[in-house]
Amino acid sequence: MIKERSAGAIIFRKEKDKIKYLLLHYKYKGEYWGFPKGNIEKGESEIDTAKREIEEETGITDIKFLEGFKERVHYFYRREGQMVSKDVIFFLGKTRTKEVKISWEHVGYEWVDFDTAMKRLKPNSRKILEKANKFITSSLTKWL
Repeated sequence: MIKERSAGAIIFRKEKDKIKYLLLHYKYKGEYWGFPKGNIEKGESEIDTAKREIEEETGITDIKFLEGFKERVHYFYRREGQMVSKDVIFFLGKTRTKEVKISWEHVGYEWVDFDTAMKRLKPNSRKILEKANKFITSSLTKWL
């Protein structure tokens, strides 16, 4: 079995006293929406991977990662007939950037509220977003 490790982030920003989350629309998976993430390269830390992937997939460079939030998602998928075991580490990052420059991997993006994001995301991503939203709202004044 092949093993993969990736890292990424749930990115949010404040817009008129509301929290908006960045969702990327992936072109190769139909109606799949998710967060920026990618494989950890040799010699790279998880946080360095998250920063690199955010910049590559969104053009965003002004990310402030929130201390104390780090979540792992584990799943299996098939690639070219082989089973792949994948771990993805997610951080939580705040930005002031509104305009996103999507990469070739995506067909679009949207800044959406929590409820809209929950409707679009798959179960693993919904669990991570619920934890992130709870983390932010439990200490609003600290992060906003």
